[in-house]
Amino acid sequence: MGNCLKSPTSDDISLLHESQSDRASFGEGTEPDQEPPPPYQEQVPVPIYHPTPSQTRLATQLTEEEQIRIAQRIGLIQHLPKGVYDPGRDGSEKKIRECVICMMDFVYGDPIRFLPCMHIYHLDCIDDWLMRSFTCPSCMEPVD
Repeated sequence: MGNCLKSPTSDDISLLHESQSDRASFGEGTEPDQEPPPPYQEQVPVPIYHPTPSQTRLATQLTEEEQIRIAQRIGLIQHLPKGVYDPGRDGSEKKIRECVICMMDFVYGDPIRFLPCMHIYHLDCIDDWLMRSFTCPSCMEPVD
């Protein structure tokens, strides 16, 4: 059997040098007159908020009143209790097994948030929901 990891030969190196000289002859090389490309700048996404359930706006487009209301809502959401999903020892317990927002089953260790009505949801799902509507998605009770 042959060795698939052959050592570089002079032919391999000559091919590399030829390809570089070919690029320079076709104008793809760097010329001293050309400016270097601009530095890479990562685009930071602007957050999107929902001042009312039917409206969607960029954070930069919100009025001062809307910004205050959203900041208050974020504060209220952060004060709701959160935890980690633990189905218990017996899997047949009458426990909620599915997040009704994303319709995915809870998995042991998933971060969850409890609402005052005692319904539970995935942390990310309910936080996004509450930014739009401050009611429980299951029983429609106000959260505040």
